[in-house]
Amino acid sequence: MKRVIVTGGAGLIGSNIVRLLNEQGISDILVVDHLGTSSKWKNLRGLEYTDYTEKEEFLQKVQTTDILKDYSHIFHLGACSSTTETDASYLIRNNYEYTKILAEESLRRKIQFLYASSAATYGEGQFGYDDKTPIHPLKPLNMYGYSKHMFDLYALKKGFLDQITGVKYFNIFGFGEAHKGDMRSVVLKGYEQISSEGKLKLFKSYRPDYKDGEQKRDFLYVKDAAKISLFLLENRKFGLYNVGRGQAETWNSLASALFAALGKPQNIEYMEMPESLKAKYQYYTKAETQKLISSGYKEGFTDLETAIADYVDLLKKEEE
Repeated sequence: MKRVIVTGGAGLIGSNIVRLLNEQGISDILVVDHLGTSSKWKNLRGLEYTDYTEKEEFLQKVQTTDILKDYSHIFHLGACSSTTETDASYLIRNNYEYTKILAEESLRRKIQFLYASSAATYGEGQFGYDDKTPIHPLKPLNMYGYSKHMFDLYALKKGFLDQITGVKYFNIFGFGEAHKGDMRSVVLKGYEQISSEGKLKLFKSYRPDYKDGEQKRDFLYVKDAAKISLFLLENRKFGLYNVGRGQAETWNSLASALFAALGKPQNIEYMEMPESLKAKYQYYTKAETQKLISSGYKEGFTDLETAIADYVDLLKKEEE
């Protein structure tokens, strides 16, 4: 990699990718994002990059200038990631149309292009979580997931997936998510709750086959997500790839690891789920990772306990 663009570069995954690039001696980076009034700008502190551009200005320049000239790789991670966003037209403009324009320009200029899809495209998982199976039948549970699915389908129909890389991130957590408001991971929300109240709140289960707190997710540390993304783009691995650990663990297991990392006695309170979420809630996710492993990725994955302990240590240092 020589000159790199990272959209969403001040976000959770994006800022960790910029940090990883810096560790590899790469600093000729254009960061694209929308900082607004959030605290996201703090994620850029300590990072080396050449320039910063707001997302709307960047898109305009992509369409009217030669801004992409001489860039070799693009990580397109910028998007509205709110699973509760109900403005479908906004999500289409921001997540679907934006990605279409940037992907097509990248292909025209022969720039290596990686974009963020999402595990939300799998919906309830009735068709499984395998990145090698057909994507047409998938039924996302929310408009965010569908906006990502729309581009996956578009890229497939256009033949782009033979030339670009789409990554289906599962439940990513780690340092750099403080700005995400209600979309912060339960790890960060739990860290704050346990630190201030000595307890962690989890949603009750409304299905008889899952006890409270036994709903399962494939949790992946953001440092691993950054490594995998970099590996796939650097090594020209085209198509859709799941980016998860390939292991489903319960919210209760996550809670136990969090209480242990904080040195606090376990105290979980199960609360009612908002009615608006009940029909859209995923009770189980687990990435099939055979395709990723077969691609040559050999770095492995950080186990949940180690990842949470490391994250808690970083949060404590930030507070000092």
